[in-house]
Amino acid sequence: MRIETVDGNFAAKMYNEDGIFFFDVSREPFTVHGLLRDEGGYYRLPYDVASAANEGVKFLNQHTAGGRVRFRTDACRIVLRAHLRSVTRMPHFSLTGSAGFDLYSGGVYRGTFIPPADFDSDYSSELTLPDEGMREITIHFPLYSGVTLLELGFPAGCSVEKAADYAVKEPVVYYGSSITQGGCASRPGNSYQNILSRLLSCEQINLGFSGSAKGEKCMADYIAGLSMSAFVMDYDHNAPDPVHLEKTHEPFFKAVREKHPDLPVFILSRPQPNPNEEELIRRDTVRKTFENALANGDKNVYFIDGTQIMNVFGGDSGTVDNAHPNDLGFYCMAAALEPGLRAALYK
Repeated sequence: MRIETVDGNFAAKMYNEDGIFFFDVSREPFTVHGLLRDEGGYYRLPYDVASAANEGVKFLNQHTAGGRVRFRTDACRIVLRAHLRSVTRMPHFSLTGSAGFDLYSGGVYRGTFIPPADFDSDYSSELTLPDEGMREITIHFPLYSGVTLLELGFPAGCSVEKAADYAVKEPVVYYGSSITQGGCASRPGNSYQNILSRLLSCEQINLGFSGSAKGEKCMADYIAGLSMSAFVMDYDHNAPDPVHLEKTHEPFFKAVREKHPDLPVFILSRPQPNPNEEELIRRDTVRKTFENALANGDKNVYFIDGTQIMNVFGGDSGTVDNAHPNDLGFYCMAAALEPGLRAALYK
């Protein structure tokens, strides 16, 4: 017996495209945020930078973590058609997180465009919204899959307009590990960067690369060349060992600080509520970068101790595998960063 025969809520949602008109979101009035695009689809870094970093970054560059499409509409029915170049499946990571799209209306979660369990590359999904007139829509892209084309469909007679700009137009840039990329949120809107983007109405760029953020100079130089409102540095997990972390962490920070002397920089150690001896050494290495900056007169650098992040709410209930946050863990990360980011962005 299949679960959908027992509980219809688990059955695939059927819909009819008759009377639905589709639009490529790369065109006006839609605005796509946090991603670059060419004829091959969406990506996060210039190809030469990704290739220079390492093979992992080159591959994961086509995952759309942090991507969003924004617009205004009065439609009560929206159909999504997604064309994916790759689909990531893992035993501890839901498909809605790795390959689904989340929809928020006026900052309120209204549903996820859920992919079929057995799909290979393309899928369609539909959401029905309450009749609230014109409202602001944000759709978050998948965290661990690559999107070549995204189309949205609306019934005839509906209006679609450009969304208002974010209150903070210069992006907050995040660099780090699989946690930064969004593993293992149950859906894209629950990654900590997407939570913060909604809370703070700020643009963001997610440069999290699962297993592959190793503090390379080319990545530091690229990030240092970006225009941004704040920088969050969180690659502890991907440094192969504590020695590598010590050799690369402070130089990475200094490369960014040299180009942005007044930029708010937030330095995180890994979110681990029950750290072992090596994890404490890594935490102290990350904190040393912060302390040295303070000693040199830096007044806009902040340290967040990852061993304390989840103890505020959740503790060891905040991960799926004692490493990657679940939704509770990501909420804790957002809560740890929000006060400092808000003060920095709205001072």
